[in-house]
Amino acid sequence: MIESIPQFLNGVYTFEGAGYDKVEPLSDRLVYIVPADRRAQLIYLRAGNSSSELVYLVLMRDGVPMRYFPLGARAAEHVSLAVVEDLAPDTRLELFYAAPAGVSGSFVIDIGLLEI
Repeated sequence: MIESIPQFLNGVYTFEGAGYDKVEPLSDRLVYIVPADRRAQLIYLRAGNSSSELVYLVLMRDGVPMRYFPLGARAAEHVSLAVVEDLAPDTRLELFYAAPAGVSGSFVIDIGLLEI
């Protein structure tokens, strides 16, 4: 029997917006690659936004948007995912963001994954 292994991407990250249509990687520390001998599932995302504007996060799977997470001004969200799909071995996940031009702030990020 293969044991499940939890994995987490988390931390506090500052940002400066370039416009809602210009998504950018939030940090190179928010990258996860599924091990070659495993599969993984995204279980939840918790995120907070310190800015006074609506912003959004984009979870990219191999360079293609997988999920969008809008975050209200000075707000936090907990998203436990009802639709959970297997991520194949060697899949690359990265967290991107977008915010209005000139808006700056911090994101508080906690993403939970489960390797199976």
